[in-house]
Amino acid sequence: MTKLSVLDLATICEGDSPAVALQKSLRLAQRAEALGYERFWMAEHHSMPGVASAATAVVMAHVAAGTHSIRVGAGGIMLPNHAPLVIAEQFGTLESLFPGRIDLGLGRAPGSGAYTQRALRRSRDAADRFVEDVQELQFWFRRPRPGQPVVAIPGAGLDIPLWILGSSLFGATVAADLGLPFAFASHFAPAQIDEAVARYRERFQPSAQRTAPHLMLAVNIVCAERDEDAHHMYSSLQRAYLRLAAGTPAPFPPPSKFDPDGTDRALLDHALSMSVVGGPATVRAGLQRLIDRYQPEELIATVPVFDFEARLRSLELAAGAAQALAVSLQ
Repeated sequence: MTKLSVLDLATICEGDSPAVALQKSLRLAQRAEALGYERFWMAEHHSMPGVASAATAVVMAHVAAGTHSIRVGAGGIMLPNHAPLVIAEQFGTLESLFPGRIDLGLGRAPGSGAYTQRALRRSRDAADRFVEDVQELQFWFRRPRPGQPVVAIPGAGLDIPLWILGSSLFGATVAADLGLPFAFASHFAPAQIDEAVARYRERFQPSAQRTAPHLMLAVNIVCAERDEDAHHMYSSLQRAYLRLAAGTPAPFPPPSKFDPDGTDRALLDHALSMSVVGGPATVRAGLQRLIDRYQPEELIATVPVFDFEARLRSLELAAGAAQALAVSLQ
């Protein structure tokens, strides 16, 4: 059974403030919980005009405090930006406050540009130490040894599931070799999805956390009562992506009539190919195709809709479409 989860960026829409975006994220998580989604993940990005989830652990606390049962996680923490001990303490604190509900997804991308990397005091070779940093983080979560001079408090001895995030063969290889679940960023970087999925499953080594592979694929879902309405709402994501690709990110734009030229169309068709857009029947068929092709244990959906009530409705309609399939909404 394929589970369905939600990935949120605390999206700052045109005309909104970060404070409004953060309150909308909480309401979205509450609706996802009521609908039975498995997880609600937040992503770390810095200096992005359309993203309010930079302080990811803090935003997770906000969401977890306003919900009751849905798992709340980082999708993900960009580990090269941080000392592993600090992340162990932050997520140990979250797990202590909200036991049994916290996930920790780890990526090696900076989640920012070069200037922001320098402002974060991120060294140039930080990404090269990613595997070692993941293993160090695992060490901090273990029960401390007698006389151990440094201990993550809170953190040590807590059972916090680690995930590896990625969009390439590197992430798939790390997840497989360490025996960890793997979340593939197919919602914006699908180029190596087939090779990465095969690599992860073929190389997977059982670990203390998992005895078998667990694959999560990210997908953009925009669902409305009619196909044409959904495609109109989807133009917001298309416009936002082109701005980002051009190096001019901005708050999330409202939908509009949109007819990209050949170059932009080719870019969008490639980068956003893992998008399911339409009415309930169309979305149901699109999800079925993804499940049939990749057999993921889980799908995690972004809901890139400008109007917030329409975003909530899209989440609801997507849940209904999923329930018509062999998709488990717990």
